[in-house]
Amino acid sequence: MNVIIAGGGQAGFQVASSLRQGGYRGGIVLVAEENRVPYQRPPLSKAYLKEDMGFDRLELRPESFYAAQSIELRLGETVARIDRGAGTVVLGSGESLAFDHLVLATGARNRVLPIPGADLAGVHLLRSAEDAEGLRGALRTARRMVIVGGGFIGLEVAASARAKGVAVTVLEAADRLMGRVVSPAISAFFLAAHRDMGTDVHFGAKVVGIRGDGRVAAVATETGTHEADLVLMAAGVIPNDELAASAGLPTASGVIVDATMTTEDPRIFAIGDCAVFESRHAAGRVRLESVQNAVDQAKCVAARILGGTIPYDSLPWFWSDQGPYKLQIVGITSGADHVHVVHVPGEDRLIAYCFAAERLLGIETVNRPGDHMAGRRLLSSELRLSRAEIEHGDFDLRAHIAALTRA
Repeated sequence: MNVIIAGGGQAGFQVASSLRQGGYRGGIVLVAEENRVPYQRPPLSKAYLKEDMGFDRLELRPESFYAAQSIELRLGETVARIDRGAGTVVLGSGESLAFDHLVLATGARNRVLPIPGADLAGVHLLRSAEDAEGLRGALRTARRMVIVGGGFIGLEVAASARAKGVAVTVLEAADRLMGRVVSPAISAFFLAAHRDMGTDVHFGAKVVGIRGDGRVAAVATETGTHEADLVLMAAGVIPNDELAASAGLPTASGVIVDATMTTEDPRIFAIGDCAVFESRHAAGRVRLESVQNAVDQAKCVAARILGGTIPYDSLPWFWSDQGPYKLQIVGITSGADHVHVVHVPGEDRLIAYCFAAERLLGIETVNRPGDHMAGRRLLSSELRLSRAEIEHGDFDLRAHIAALTRA
C-alpha cells in the first residue's frame, strides 16, 4: 500500500506523521514544492520576519525524522497530474508514481491584484519562508511601506514593520479590518491599536496601480497616492484546487470533500487550506485557513486510511499576534447578529461573545488566553451559555463553566 501526499505544509506533514504514529507500514511519499523540510508558517509574519528566530526553529521536524520514519521526501517537486484510471500521479519532473491513497494538501496561494506595476522591484508577497526572507531583507532599509490588505497577515506584518521603525500605511478595500473573520467590535479595537502604533489605515481603498521606474515609488488608489519604497500585497489567497479539477474531481473555490475529507474518488482526500467541507459550526460549506484545521483534518484522514470512519467535526479556533495584542477566536463568528463585548477601560483586554439569535457561535478575545481556553471548552461540550447570562455586569466565563461542571 502506498500513500502519496501532494503538499509539504502543516497538513501534509501531519498526515505522514500520524500515519506512522498509527502503525501504518506502507510507503509514504511526501511531495513538497519547496526545497525545505516542512515548517511552520505562522511565525513568517511575526518572529521570523523580525529576525527573532532562525529557520531551524520553524522546522516541524529535522530532516533526520523523515529517514527514521521511512517517509520519502520529494523536495522541490510537485504533483502535476493525477491519472485516476491508472491510480498514478505524474510529477513535474515527468516521473510517475502509483498510489493506493492520495492526499491533496496543496494549500493556497496569494491573490495577486491585476494592476499595473505589480511586478516592480520592491513589491512583495508573503506565503513562504523565502518570501519572508526577502521581505525582512527589504525591511532593513525601507522607510515607507504600504500594505495592501487589512487581514491577519497584513496587520501582523504592519506591527512587525512598525517595531522596526518603518512608516506603514494599510490600504483596505472594505470598511473595516479583518472583516471576513471578526466582529465589528474586534475590528474597531484593532483599528485603534494599529493607529496607536503609528500605522496609517485607509478604508474603501481600491488600489488601481503601483508606480515607479523599475522600482516601486508609490501606490495609487481611486482617491489618492501613497508614497512607498516597499509594498506587501496581502489581499487574500486562492485555494490550489486546479490539480483536483483537472482530474475531474468536484471543486468550488476549493476541493469538495465529505465528512471524512474524502473527495468523489474514495482513494483521494483533500485537507487544509484547499479543502471545502460541510461544518456544523458554519452555515453550509466552508474553507478554513488555520493550523488547527490543517492538523485535525490530517489526523482524520490518517485515521481513515488506517481503517477508521470517524467524521471530521473539530471545533475551529484561530489566533493572530499583532504587536502586543494576541487575538484568539473559537468558533466561526462571521454569522453573528448580536455581539456582547466586555472591555475593561484602560486595559488592553477584551472578550466578545458572538450570537446568532440565542445560539452562541463563538468567542473572540484579546489578551485573555484563559478565557479563550474556557471558550474552547464550552463550545466543544454540551454546556450552554445564553445572552441573558452574560449581560450581567459581573459575569465570569471561567466561573460559569466551573459552576456548570459541578452541577
